[in-house]
Amino acid sequence: MSHKISRKEFIARGTAAVAGAMVLPAVEAMTPADKRIKVAVIGCGSVSNMYLPHLSKSPFVELVSTCDIIFDRAKKQAEKFNVPNQYDHIDKLLKGAPFDLMVNLTNMQEHGRLNRQALMAGIHVWSEKPMANTYKEGKELLDLSRQRGLRIWGAPAVVNSPQFAFMSQAIRAGKLGKVSSAHAHYGHLGPTWSAFFYEQGGGSLPDLGVYNLATLTGLLGPARSVMAMTSIVTPERTTDNKGKIPVVAEDNAMVLMDHGNGVLSHVQCGFNYFDPYGHEGEGQDRPTISIWGTHGNMALIGYDWAPFGVDLSTHDHEQTVRYVKDAAPYVWEMGASVICESLATGKEPLINAEHALHVLEIIESARKSQETGTRIALTSTFPYPVVR
Repeated sequence: MSHKISRKEFIARGTAAVAGAMVLPAVEAMTPADKRIKVAVIGCGSVSNMYLPHLSKSPFVELVSTCDIIFDRAKKQAEKFNVPNQYDHIDKLLKGAPFDLMVNLTNMQEHGRLNRQALMAGIHVWSEKPMANTYKEGKELLDLSRQRGLRIWGAPAVVNSPQFAFMSQAIRAGKLGKVSSAHAHYGHLGPTWSAFFYEQGGGSLPDLGVYNLATLTGLLGPARSVMAMTSIVTPERTTDNKGKIPVVAEDNAMVLMDHGNGVLSHVQCGFNYFDPYGHEGEGQDRPTISIWGTHGNMALIGYDWAPFGVDLSTHDHEQTVRYVKDAAPYVWEMGASVICESLATGKEPLINAEHALHVLEIIESARKSQETGTRIALTSTFPYPVVR
């Protein structure tokens, strides 16, 4: 006789099995309806306008609740996407209609606190970047999730793009020979809709540089040490929600990473870059990430959160060829939908919590390097290569 368990218990045990914590017991075959993961979205501001449409179209998602401390935003998004429950506080959300996964789209300074509350309530978490405000806090969240048989993941989802996969496989196949160097950049003139980007715990590194840091470590392997310089170029900003504010977090950053084996990479990011493509990045047709080796070089065309091609030139074929031009569409807001599919099917995603934590340690170490003027050794790592 098969052992019947509740749907939530099945999800918790299934994800624990994926993590190697236990073996999933025999259960009856799930119906398509059973495979839909009940999702609550907390934070119904600008980012939710990208996430909710994607989630609403996923066959693995049932949108259950929206939540925002500005209740009108939660109500409007719930009405727009036919979400039955709305709340104005996480405490009410967690005590309300049952759900399996919390999608955290709140201000980045709140991520660690809210993610912990969800885990303590027995809920899986997908968090926008960063998943915590410090590496220590993030590691505690990951440990807590494992202790409770849950999963937590953090954006960005750049490793899911077909362009990332092509670049990773090209490096592993030796197309570039011995890799030596890489550069990545991302910047614009800075968001105006909220002050949190410029307050303590905000900054260009966790908002912008996080994408490039995730991509380069995903392609080249975990960083072993970091040296960096950060600065504030514009000391005062005018924001929609708080008017004029002093800028506390860095709005300009340069980060050098040592990946071992002689491989060095560099990321630059900031809120003071005139960019004709703007915050949305539409129309960007130039390389934003470049990698060099002894046998060839390769460049990602478009931003790593919205790529549309990879240029490759090698010793054997010196004329640059563009690859992965017509691949299946990738969008940066797909991360939570990918996680819902993983929870429903048991398929382990490429997105990895340890990778997100490693990027968080790099950001923290870059700031420490600026403060001390020294090279900072890193302690974290993650499963590599990401694409096998």
